[in-house]
Amino acid sequence: MARRSLAREVALQMLFQVDLNPDVDAQAVAGMIDERLQDPELREFAWVLFSGVREYHALLDEKIASIAENWKLSRMAATDRNCLRLGAFELLQTSTPHRVVIDEALDLARKFGNEHSAPFVNGILDKLVPPEKRIEREGIGDGE
Repeated sequence: MARRSLAREVALQMLFQVDLNPDVDAQAVAGMIDERLQDPELREFAWVLFSGVREYHALLDEKIASIAENWKLSRMAATDRNCLRLGAFELLQTSTPHRVVIDEALDLARKFGNEHSAPFVNGILDKLVPPEKRIEREGIGDGE
């Protein structure tokens, strides 16, 4: 597994945890990230993803809900919902190329979701790609 993929996986697990148990505080999440990731760079990356999704939670949910026709976020599987939030955050708030973001989100959806998760996540994230990211040159990634 690529280094940053592992950090994304841990960030997703923490988002899932907080989604199902909102009483988990940030300090406990930081501790759980530290337990799962030995590399300080990966810890930082996972924390940036987790805290970014939490900071932009309302905006991300609004964007996802506007695209997910006939789906309320509350009715989505928790894994799918959090894959979408994580992917949407990376698409909208970071410089990570959109192909990398979508590929990583699909890998997470396949690993933690069901047989319908990856196509569902793909369809929504593809519609969220900002126009400026669509014009990126082919083959440029973030080192995956």
